[in-house]
Amino acid sequence: EKVLKMAGCIPRKSLLLAGVCIGKFTKSRKFRLQVTALDLIARYAKYRIWLKPGGEQSYVYGNHVIKRHIGRITADMPQNAGVCICSLNNDLPLGFGVAAKATQDIHAADTEAIAVYHVADIGEYLREEADLV
Repeated sequence: EKVLKMAGCIPRKSLLLAGVCIGKFTKSRKFRLQVTALDLIARYAKYRIWLKPGGEQSYVYGNHVIKRHIGRITADMPQNAGVCICSLNNDLPLGFGVAAKATQDIHAADTEAIAVYHVADIGEYLREEADLV
């Protein structure tokens, strides 16, 4: 609704589309979520991981989440589940990924073990500015 209100000043004949891009189809017909869908994903995410301040910077630069950077984690998260990555300080969504291990396995893992595989993060707005639209 907010996007449509903002597009109200553009003539209908000139307006091609309005909304939020949540992803794109690849050449192999798979759908790939983009960071532009982060607001929707964060709102409806069942599983979340909150990162410590030191881990936030590493994640925003495109690295996977390792156990050492986790501040809090949702209980009963299965392996290969979609996860929303948030900041521990202000609950700001930083990105999303796929759980490498279940919650119980993460607690028992080594401190350098990968907990979540990186899919997208807010740093992509700067790194891939031309490819997002």
